[in-house]
Amino acid sequence: MRYLTLFLLVSILFTGCHKEPSSKEEETVAVRIGDNYITQADIEARKKFLSPQDQQFAQTPTGYQNLLQIITREKLITADAKHNHLDQDPAYQQILQDKRAELNRVYEDFATQLLVQFWYAKQQTDGPITVTDKEIKDYYNKYPYEMTIKQIIVDNAQTADQTLRTLKGSPASWNTLSRQHNIAPEELKTLSFMPGEYISNLEVVAANSAVGKVQGFFKTAQGFHIIMKTGEKRLTFQEAQPRIRQVLENQKLDELLDSLKTQYEVIIYDKNE
Repeated sequence: MRYLTLFLLVSILFTGCHKEPSSKEEETVAVRIGDNYITQADIEARKKFLSPQDQQFAQTPTGYQNLLQIITREKLITADAKHNHLDQDPAYQQILQDKRAELNRVYEDFATQLLVQFWYAKQQTDGPITVTDKEIKDYYNKYPYEMTIKQIIVDNAQTADQTLRTLKGSPASWNTLSRQHNIAPEELKTLSFMPGEYISNLEVVAANSAVGKVQGFFKTAQGFHIIMKTGEKRLTFQEAQPRIRQVLENQKLDELLDSLKTQYEVIIYDKNE
């Protein structure tokens, strides 16, 4: 016989239990345990936390009885635990306190992220980061191409200088030197970008480089970069349009945030200073 795949202790968190049902709830009481009641609303609330497969099973007479038995057993256990004052156990209380603090942090993080989403959506629709079709077309007329580079990022200037000197004389040693010194994540070892999608000074270097030429080294927050341009191609407007919209939106967002830093007097204290 099939049973609902529920974890007993975890599922306790999701089901209420009424002390005294209202007159309306009296018509939907499924189980009474002492002076506690399990109503049809409790059962329906529990179903929302089941997997789709279990939700379907819970609609059957057998599945419904299975779910009702699970909830009833939980209530029996919790009733007896409280009768024996296990809910006053210091270890139990400490775990609850820790979980409450954790859930509060989760809630605060969620509230912050949701507010950011609402703010961002407003700026996109009728705010200063709105991008017009004309702006996209003008940008495409100026930058209709995509560049591809491969790069080696190292963590110190001395190694970068030595690596660059070797590559200048022997570009074919790129793969060997990359295996030895490259700290770049895989997605940055070879990448393609339109102007505005990557680090600006590296974009300028790549745009003015011939294919196959080694250039470097350039310091960023990621480390010391050595790059080689491996290709360039013109994009259709259809291909470029969504990418340009994102580039322009990001540029406007940066400008807006810079102005807000001044408005709200943002000061970042660098402990390394």
